[in-house]
Amino acid sequence: MPKPNLLFDFGGVIININYQLTLEAMRRLHRHGGTIEFTQAAQAELFDALETDRLTPAEFRMALREHYALQATDDELDAAWNAMLLDVPAERLALLAELRAQGYQTALLSNTNHIHIAAINAVLKTEYGFQHGIADALDRVFYSQEVGLRKPGEEIFRYALREMNWKPEETLFIEDSPQHIETARRLGLHTLYLAPPLTLTDALPDALRAFH
Repeated sequence: MPKPNLLFDFGGVIININYQLTLEAMRRLHRHGGTIEFTQAAQAELFDALETDRLTPAEFRMALREHYALQATDDELDAAWNAMLLDVPAERLALLAELRAQGYQTALLSNTNHIHIAAINAVLKTEYGFQHGIADALDRVFYSQEVGLRKPGEEIFRYALREMNWKPEETLFIEDSPQHIETARRLGLHTLYLAPPLTLTDALPDALRAFH
């Protein structure tokens, strides 16, 4: 069997994230100790709109203030929103480089937004010298805010497969959110569910051996 195409999620797969840190940071900005409606499993429409570029970052910040009674500057809101973003482990980037050297085709499919990507790109440039963010480590990158679609909807998967000229049955999707895994399986992709404490470097080599 030929090498599978590899379609990666970003947060929780390549970059470490902790949603709770953003919830706690937003709570500190709330007048009455409340927080935002944003988790790995579900989120309010406001966040969907940001992730599909129906809200600009400026509109998003204003909406946060209005919807959640937050008293904060733009910089304070961005810092709270970015609090969930942790490190990008070097061994994961090394694994991506090794896979490409071995002839695997690689792409990213991520629900994200301009504020998060700017922060992550800055880290990748400072720590690893990447000039174009995670795109430097992969053949192609599909961000929800650029495509105008988001997971777990089927259409963003179809879009990525179409753009890459990949067949679902020849593609392995690596993801840490079960609702996104479910969509991928429904469309016929092979999947690797990185349920904690599994990590990319722990689980992917075994999954590739099993695939073959």
